[in-house]
Amino acid sequence: MDHGLPSPPDPTRGRAPVRLVRRAAPGGLLPGEVEALCERLYRVRGGTEADLSLAGLHPFTDLAGIDAAAERLADLIQRGGSILVVGDYDADGATGSALAVLGLRALGAARVGYLIPSRFAFGYGLSPAVVEVAARERPDLILTVDNGMASHAGVARANALGIAVLITDHHLPGPAMPEAVAVVNPNRSDCPFPSKHLAGVGVVFYVLAATRARLRGSNWFGAARPEPNLAEWLDLVALGTVADVVTLDRNNRILVEQGLRRIRAGRGRPGLRALFAVAGRDAARITARDLAFAVAPRLNAAGRLTDMSLGVECLLTEDPAQALAMARELDRLNGERRLIEGEMKDQAEDLLATLSLDGTEPPPALCLFAPGWHQGITGLLAARLRERYHRPAIAFGEASDGSLRGSARSIEGLHIRDLIAAVDRAHPGLIERFGGHAMAAGLSLPRAGFESFREAFVDVVRHELGETAPVRELLSDGELPGAGLTLATAERLRFAGPWGKGFPEPLFDGPFEVLARRVVGEKHLRLRVRAPGGSPIDAIGFQLADRIADIGPEAHLAYRLDVNDYQGQRTPQLVVEHLPSPPGAE
Repeated sequence: MDHGLPSPPDPTRGRAPVRLVRRAAPGGLLPGEVEALCERLYRVRGGTEADLSLAGLHPFTDLAGIDAAAERLADLIQRGGSILVVGDYDADGATGSALAVLGLRALGAARVGYLIPSRFAFGYGLSPAVVEVAARERPDLILTVDNGMASHAGVARANALGIAVLITDHHLPGPAMPEAVAVVNPNRSDCPFPSKHLAGVGVVFYVLAATRARLRGSNWFGAARPEPNLAEWLDLVALGTVADVVTLDRNNRILVEQGLRRIRAGRGRPGLRALFAVAGRDAARITARDLAFAVAPRLNAAGRLTDMSLGVECLLTEDPAQALAMARELDRLNGERRLIEGEMKDQAEDLLATLSLDGTEPPPALCLFAPGWHQGITGLLAARLRERYHRPAIAFGEASDGSLRGSARSIEGLHIRDLIAAVDRAHPGLIERFGGHAMAAGLSLPRAGFESFREAFVDVVRHELGETAPVRELLSDGELPGAGLTLATAERLRFAGPWGKGFPEPLFDGPFEVLARRVVGEKHLRLRVRAPGGSPIDAIGFQLADRIADIGPEAHLAYRLDVNDYQGQRTPQLVVEHLPSPPGAE
């Protein structure tokens, strides 16, 4: 097996080192002080619980290129032109594509279709081959969703065929933009839009808002054609934004919070409601975490294993029965995905464990390839490697044409797309194509170039990091008194978000008496603990079963305070994220 990876430590030796850091001096919590706690949590995250109404959104007028985009779309809608949406094959692309189709139809577009290219047949983006497929539909305009910034050849081919291209994307642009009729991307160098963290689905939402304003100005709407309320589809915006793990700045928090409120109120899309049902989640009580860990993986399973069109159709349908049937198929695919991922992860760990070591530290970057690895799962494998070793990681699978397609994941402080771009500048022609953003990227290269790429990538990362090995930092919000570990506190924190990247869910740490311990599900650690001055409370440490021998009569835990809903009984529960030494003892 060609692993292409310098020898890391034996995985049985444990995870990468973690440093627990408290954001500020611990804040007390007495009964009735939960609101004060929330205010402190918001403050240390650089925000407030300020009004998260839609009125607080940045205006679409700040987006570069949006006037040209709205003008072209409004003109096509009024003329009865044909629009083909070409989206990416992940959850952001699927939600954005569904939103574009639903929104354009509601605005009065007579002919709107969509195309989600297969990752296996075409790879990422609007390639010339994808344009040839799209041309069979005879569209007047191709509207890209969550892709297009690197599609120079594809846009050129569309132009040669007389098909206009309008790009909506959020990935970082290269030195030049494709020759499209309009490019809407908050990360354009000339774009003054304050929020640079819009997901692809968020960009589509803004384009629809601008198009609606343009049509309103031409008196397009009336009694026979009512003006649509775009907030109707904020559930899709919330899902795509959370699934793409973009930073939840205030603008994104508004979009996510408003979408969550619609879902909880029973106004979500039938497909979303069905996905919650098959995941065993109560839609009336969902949070951003439920979108991330219950819905997004099931939606993504279609794009990883087969065709994301199934996911888009699930989001588009108005028929609850059809939605449930498609959600069940997505659930089945997600189960298959978990099996494949588990096999690949075990294979990788077995491989890493058998390699000889030159030293005690793994290399600064992990770059891995094995024949037979599933292209659709390499991103998940790279994420697992990143999480375990706290290193940027790239996992490659072999495409049908013999080339390698890699998925990259990075750690905070290392911009993965920029790192790959640095390799590309130093070794022109080695990488066939690449794209992405700070934390995730994709690339392809010839099979024969793998070793050269691995060495170059490791060197670039080593240059960025220096000789100091990166250590994962866990930021704690301090210690909660035992009297505060209640269901009321857990419920308030649960809905005090939305929490996510850039606005993380509260994490606390403190000492506990350990009353009982056992392994559940072979991999998880179940504890019964009691904080000073508190009552006994259950704790669960996912994937921490190997640490049971480290648990004595007392333990210092870093944890989230959550709600355990089991057979209709709701109780507070600690979700253990780490078993650290007390602050200052590490």
